[in-house]
Amino acid sequence: MKLITAFFRLIRWQNLVFIGLTQSLFYFVVYRSLFTTEHHLPQLLWIMLASILIAAAGYIINDYFDLNIDQINKPSKNVINTIISRRWAIAWHFILNTAALVCTILAVSLHKWYLILANIICMILLWFYSTSFKRQLLIGNIVIALLTTWTILIVFYLYVPLQSAIGTNDPTTVKFFRAAFLYAGFAFIITLIREAVKDMEDIKGDASYGCKTLPIVAGITATKVYTLVWTIVLIGALVVLQLYILQFSWLWAVLYSILFVITPLIYFARLLLKANTPSEFNRLSAITKWIMLAGILSMVFFRIYL
Repeated sequence: MKLITAFFRLIRWQNLVFIGLTQSLFYFVVYRSLFTTEHHLPQLLWIMLASILIAAAGYIINDYFDLNIDQINKPSKNVINTIISRRWAIAWHFILNTAALVCTILAVSLHKWYLILANIICMILLWFYSTSFKRQLLIGNIVIALLTTWTILIVFYLYVPLQSAIGTNDPTTVKFFRAAFLYAGFAFIITLIREAVKDMEDIKGDASYGCKTLPIVAGITATKVYTLVWTIVLIGALVVLQLYILQFSWLWAVLYSILFVITPLIYFARLLLKANTPSEFNRLSAITKWIMLAGILSMVFFRIYL
């Protein structure tokens, strides 16, 4: 039982549930609200499993290469070399990625080879993120933000052929495209914000092992400014979006966004200015998780209004 608990902690099962929730909502609420006569649930289940397995493998390899850093930043949370050996960690990384590749092929077959290639690239990026990118200035943050957006975009491209997504005049496909990139854009920015906060939280351990993250290179103050700028950009974009959808009388959607996304972002910005300790940055990181969850849950309004 201890081993099973450790394994689920290693693969961050809560984050994996979040991936599944995001993709499920995007299919059942957005896709099926727009394409009421087309249902391809088995494809979704395979691609969802592939996404979850890739993420799980990524968490394992990240902890494998971060063992020394985590002994400083998160000594009580170490699983590798305490409960699960490094050899088994590598083995599980390989097993999960192989299973993810099989699931992707089962979902799309070979006629959507570009999705198979994209998921292979995700696996490679997660490997290099763990070995190199996360220790470099901003590169790791951008890679994680892009991979987060892919969990949404892969569902879009699963049901919309690549050639149909480019220059289409079909109004339903256009709406689906806008919804996909709206949520992907939100996920990208909030992930950039969260990764910057995590870098500030982990500055001690990262500095000890020669990492070149933004707080180490530019300092905590400059990183706060960087994070605050992205927060203001996100708030501004969301305010403009609410003004836009008001013309369609989506009043409950606007009220929800103000209360559960925009207001918490403002609260986050206020706390960010005062934060200085790892525990305070950890709290800010938790707040960004809740904001992302609230943003993703706003998909339910597509089912209400469409």
